[in-house]
Amino acid sequence: MSEETDVVRLLQQMLELQKTQAERQQEAFALQREQFALVQQQTERAEKLQERAEQLQSRGARLVNTSRRVVLLILILVLGLLAYASWLLFRS
Repeated sequence: MSEETDVVRLLQQMLELQKTQAERQQEAFALQREQFALVQQQTERAEKLQERAEQLQSRGARLVNTSRRVVLLILILVLGLLAYASWLLFRS
């Protein structure tokens, strides 16, 4: 009878340990789900930042191209005016 009681007690302890392990496993799964959700949010934020950076870079490239054209136009205009002023000076 004592052996049967010991076996029953041992089985009860094993059952309790299994329940505790299952609870801890559920907690670990919940934590993993939270971490996964956080990683997803960070990834989405990084993608948005990347898209914004690409837009800004594209806009900057357009501004640089426009400014190059404007500078070239101004340079041509200045050279033309210098040539005209020289022609006026040396004409007479």
